[in-house]
Amino acid sequence: MSDLIRKTFPEHSIPGIVLACVSLIVMPILSRAKKKVGNALGSAAMKADARQTDFCVYLSTILLAGLLLNAVLGWWWADPIAALIMVPIIAKERIDGIKTRTCC
Repeated sequence: MSDLIRKTFPEHSIPGIVLACVSLIVMPILSRAKKKVGNALGSAAMKADARQTDFCVYLSTILLAGLLLNAVLGWWWADPIAALIMVPIIAKERIDGIKTRTCC
């Protein structure tokens, strides 16, 4: 939030863009595999782990959008906005984890 207020321009992160792209390729494949194994074993834990992997995909998508908008279009504010968009998603997962609520 302070970066938005101070208009701090984040540096371009090519490694971050590459890592987010790799995550968007690998994580959906991993999630499908975990779901398949979870169903085959009847494992609620594996199904829950697959759901967490899905959240990783969502977060990677938001991250990549912020990084690309900053790097390609020069929208300095996109990176911190992306981080702010992630906050409620992460907070909800934390609260659900504390309540030990199952997600599947």
